[in-house]
Amino acid sequence: MQHLSPEAQLQVKERRLFDELERVGRLRPGERLAPIHAEPWGYRRRARLGVKHVPKKGGVLVGFRESFSPLIAEIGECAVLPPRVSALIRPLAALVGELSIRARLPQIEVAVADNALALVMRVLDTPNHADREALRAFAARYAVEIYLQTGGPASIEPLSPPATVLQYGLDAQDLRLSFGPTDFIQVNGAVNARMIARAIDELAPRPGERLLDLFCGLGNFSLPLARRVATVTGIEGDAALVARARQNATANHVANAWFELADLGEELPDSKWARSTYDLVLLDPPRVGARRVVGQIPRWQPRRVLYVSCDPASLARDAGILVHELGFVLTRAGVIDMFPQTAHVESMAVFDRPA
Repeated sequence: MQHLSPEAQLQVKERRLFDELERVGRLRPGERLAPIHAEPWGYRRRARLGVKHVPKKGGVLVGFRESFSPLIAEIGECAVLPPRVSALIRPLAALVGELSIRARLPQIEVAVADNALALVMRVLDTPNHADREALRAFAARYAVEIYLQTGGPASIEPLSPPATVLQYGLDAQDLRLSFGPTDFIQVNGAVNARMIARAIDELAPRPGERLLDLFCGLGNFSLPLARRVATVTGIEGDAALVARARQNATANHVANAWFELADLGEELPDSKWARSTYDLVLLDPPRVGARRVVGQIPRWQPRRVLYVSCDPASLARDAGILVHELGFVLTRAGVIDMFPQTAHVESMAVFDRPA
């Protein structure tokens, strides 16, 4: 949506959100929240770059895969990537072109931390000694951390151990969260910080309350909210992220947050956390939404539910269940512009249980 001004993009996204809520969920929020937004360029701290050796085009292409195609779009820069990352696109193409495995390196994942820039190179063949030396020279020249991935996520290894522990800060909450080079984190750091602040304001937690954070990831919402409630229980379906969340709680001296592994797309386990009650529930599901777990929310008896969504259609469907079937009220909703220049719409909705 780069042809539209940032203001017009927000209007388009708001229209889509509220149209979906009305069409699919048969709902209108009591109040429309002001959009959460930040700098519209250079924001993307996670990206997946395609790589392809194309001799007919003069060598290696590094860029993004074309829609519905195995082809790589030939680009020299990308304005939604941080300038430092955008400036690496051509040097990366030149680097891969020098390697013996240039036809066997299909992808580079980028992770931008506050303290380092990591590049995860998917390699289908083992780099030889000369390849490794070229990679090390590139890492030194451009001050990046290079990882090699030969298989699944467990196969990722730093080219030159020990690797820097990647971190991003949540300064308003005095937290520093660690993450792995392929862990899920919110792509837009500035919007993420504002989203967390809005979540705290909308939940309006009280010191003695208990909070349940569903799809909690590595603790992005759980740990800031733990500063304001008695306890936080975080539930996540990815074992590596559960371990990361526990590490982040320990590293930040947060003693009142607990993290458990559970598949929230399946029937809830007969665990203590699932049988407990909570004053507040926050959920931040993937694009498919949280249809299975939404139906279980009344068992926890929360006074307020905050739903952070990355797809208006699944939010509208789940909101309809919460309101029309479970008796909650859609109090407020608004857009989160996590991905400026794109049609991707994230949003936040607040549901209250009537007195």
